[in-house]
Amino acid sequence: MSISEGSSASSGLVAATEATMGSVREAAVAARAAGPTLAELPSARRGALLRDLATALVDPEIRAGLLRANQEDLDRAAREQLAEVKRARLRLSEAKLDGLADGLRQLADAPELLGKATLRRELDEGLVLERVPCPLGTLGIVFEARPDAVPQIAGLAIKSGNALLLKGGSEALSSNRALVALIRRILAEHGVPAGALALLERREDFSALLAMDELVDLIVARGSTPFVHRVMASTEIPVMGHAEGLCHITLHPPCDPAMAARIVVDAKCSYPAACNTVETLLWHPEAGEALDACVAALREAGVELRGCPKTQARAPGISAATDEDWDTEYGAKILAIRQIGGLGGPGGALAHIAAHGSRHTEAILCGDPSVTERFVARVDAAAVFVNASTRFADGYRFGLGAEVGISTGKLHARGPVGVEGLLTYRWILRGEGQISGDYGPGKRAYRHRDLAIDPA
Repeated sequence: MSISEGSSASSGLVAATEATMGSVREAAVAARAAGPTLAELPSARRGALLRDLATALVDPEIRAGLLRANQEDLDRAAREQLAEVKRARLRLSEAKLDGLADGLRQLADAPELLGKATLRRELDEGLVLERVPCPLGTLGIVFEARPDAVPQIAGLAIKSGNALLLKGGSEALSSNRALVALIRRILAEHGVPAGALALLERREDFSALLAMDELVDLIVARGSTPFVHRVMASTEIPVMGHAEGLCHITLHPPCDPAMAARIVVDAKCSYPAACNTVETLLWHPEAGEALDACVAALREAGVELRGCPKTQARAPGISAATDEDWDTEYGAKILAIRQIGGLGGPGGALAHIAAHGSRHTEAILCGDPSVTERFVARVDAAAVFVNASTRFADGYRFGLGAEVGISTGKLHARGPVGVEGLLTYRWILRGEGQISGDYGPGKRAYRHRDLAIDPA
C-alpha cells in the first residue's frame, strides 16, 4: 500500500528543531512509562477495554462526532483537489466504523498470547525453563492518510501490551485527532495512562522520533518503497516496512472462465486503492477463454485495460501496455495484462513476478493441483492464494482482528502483522539454588524434558 502523494510521510523526512525534539521526547518517555501498565493488564480487563472501544465506535453520538471530524478532512481534500483514489482512503463511513468495531471485538475474543508460555522444559528436577511472549515495548508507526488505521493499530497495541506513537498523513489530521482522543479516554477509564498512545502531527515530529533509539523499540513504516528505505537509512531503530502491493493473478489451464471473471473483478474493483488489489493479470495461451471472460467482466465494471501485443491481438480495443505498466501500483481501476508462456522459464509467470512483483500477494487460478502446488512452492510472496481473490490478504479477513501493516520482508513477521508480530519473548528459568558448574560431562546430566503447557 503506497502513501498518497503529498501526504506527510511520502513528502520525505524533515529535520527536527530542538523544541520539537523536546516535545517528542516527552511523549516517548510518557509512552515508555505507560507501557508496563498496559502490558500487565489481566486478560479479562484487556478484553473489556477493547470491547468498550468497539462499543464507542458504534455509539450514535460518538460516531457522529467522528464523522464530523472526518468531513472536515474530506472538505479540505476537496478544496485541495486531492485525487479520488486518495479521498477513498481518507473517507470514514458507517460501514468502515462497523468493520472496525467488529475487528476490535475479534481481538477481544482472541486467545491471550501475552504472558502465556509457548514452551516449558525441565532442565533438571526443580529447574524449569519457560519461553514466554512479551511486548516489543514502544512502537512508532507512520502510515498514510487512512484514519481507519488508527483504531486498528491501537487495538493491536492494546492486545499485545505495546505503547504507541502514531504519525498519520496530514490530510487525515482532524479524523486522527478525534480517534486518538477517544482511545486515550477509554485507556484512562481502564486505569491505563493516556500517554500509552500519542499522536505525532508534524513531519518533523516523526523525524525526531527516529533519533530516539533508547526509547522506541520498533518503527513500522507504511508507504512507498523509497520512503521506507529513507526511514531505514535515517534511524538505528529496527524498521518493519510496509511498502507497495503490486499483486498479480495468473490464469493457468485448466481455468474456469466464470470463476476467473468473478475473482478478478473482485480483486480489482472491490477497493482499487487497497494494497491487496490486483494490478497485473498474467495468462497462459491455453487459458484464453478465461481471459476473454475476465476482459468482458472488467470492461463492464469500467476498468481501463492495458495489454501486451498478444493480449491486444486476443482482445482488440485494449490499450498498449508500456514497460512502466508492469511496475506500477495503480491504486485505481486500471489493470495491466500480459501473456506468459507457462509457470517456469524466462517468459513464465514466476519470472515476471520475480522481476516486477513486491512480494505482497500472488494468486493463481487453475484446476490442476500439480500446477497450483508448484506455484505455491516457488513463488516468492508473503501471501499466496489458489483460486481466491488477492483481496483476502488482510488482517481482519485472516481473523487477526486487524493489522499494523502487511510486511513484505522475511524477518520477524511476514504478511498481515497482527498481535503475534508485535510480540517477542523472554526465557524465564525458575530453580531451587542450582548452579551451572554442577552440570556437564562427568557431572550431573540435564533432563531436557518438555512439560505440558497450562492451557489457562
